[in-house]
Amino acid sequence: MDADTDRWRRIVEGALGIPATTGNDVQLLRNGDEIFPAMLDAIRHAEHTVDMLTYVYWTGDIARQFAALLCARARDGVRVRILLDAIGAAAIDRDLIDDMNEAGCHCEWFRPPTTWKVWENDHRTHRKVLVCDGAVGFTGGVGIAEEWEGDARHPGEWRDTHVRVTGPAVDGLRAAFITNWRETGQALFDDRDRFESHGRPGDAAVTVLRCPAQIGWTDLHTMFGLLIQYAQQSINLTTAYFVPDDQTIERLTAAARRGVDITLLVPGEHADKRVVQVAGEKEFEPLLETGIKIWCYQQSMLHAKVMTVDGVVATVGSGNLDERSMRLNDECNVILFDRELTAQLDDHFADDLSASEQLDLARWEERGAAQRAREAATNVFDHKL
Repeated sequence: MDADTDRWRRIVEGALGIPATTGNDVQLLRNGDEIFPAMLDAIRHAEHTVDMLTYVYWTGDIARQFAALLCARARDGVRVRILLDAIGAAAIDRDLIDDMNEAGCHCEWFRPPTTWKVWENDHRTHRKVLVCDGAVGFTGGVGIAEEWEGDARHPGEWRDTHVRVTGPAVDGLRAAFITNWRETGQALFDDRDRFESHGRPGDAAVTVLRCPAQIGWTDLHTMFGLLIQYAQQSINLTTAYFVPDDQTIERLTAAARRGVDITLLVPGEHADKRVVQVAGEKEFEPLLETGIKIWCYQQSMLHAKVMTVDGVVATVGSGNLDERSMRLNDECNVILFDRELTAQLDDHFADDLSASEQLDLARWEERGAAQRAREAATNVFDHKL
């Protein structure tokens, strides 16, 4: 590990108190055409256990494929546990739940609503985690739904990024599942769990950040703040939902003023949540004024959550740069201290920019009264986004 990579590792470890593990193999997966086959293959080859946690499990062919395979593995004697967020996955076809339970899968809901008071059901698990045999793990932004099928070729195929991990970091991904599963009251481990040595299948140093909802700001907020505050050369930031707090705005603009080249990529015309998009747009002007470049993805809904800094360190996961991810949700991100992986993600970023449009400060300052009114209106409730 070179000096710059080691510096970043020590900064993150010192602030978060979570040591990175070394000797990991990390594969970057882009869009459903790469992500889903890799996940299904891991489930297909599991011999003992499959643990899956997701905020989104909706409908479509891929939802049926996952359910059918999970059923088949349970019938083969593999222990299959599925934890679905009770609000995020509410759109799932209930017949799939019945099928999986009848086949021997153990399906549970995370924090079913107990009141009509929406604000009392705010703390969700937004994590997307799959761990097979305790040996291979996945996390990122993808949900189990038809929206993520394909390769982001048109608006019906969402753009997203996931990672496949083998090595010691898988224990952190398993813990992300277990810390949510324990709320069900079910056993955490049994004799089918494997705790064998991971060996050193690769060279990547990885920190797994499990960000539980809590009072105040989570480790996710700390991580984003660190990466921005200590960046020296560049920040490439992709986020599906951009609603930064004042501190994050201050850190971004301060980094730009000290010469850091910052590029922000956010959803464009195909954004799935326009009100969230507008809440972020009201922060564009101060960013643009300090030289931060803002691009809007035009090909489909941009759902990826990726950040690279200085060509050295990167993070991929479920966490967005918004208050919901940084305060209300349980999230899971991996931090990668690896130049090669960071370069790959920067290449993906460049590809995404080629399908995006850049905002111009002068034109943005001339935006109409209707847009400004929408931005102002989000102040009333953007703390709940």
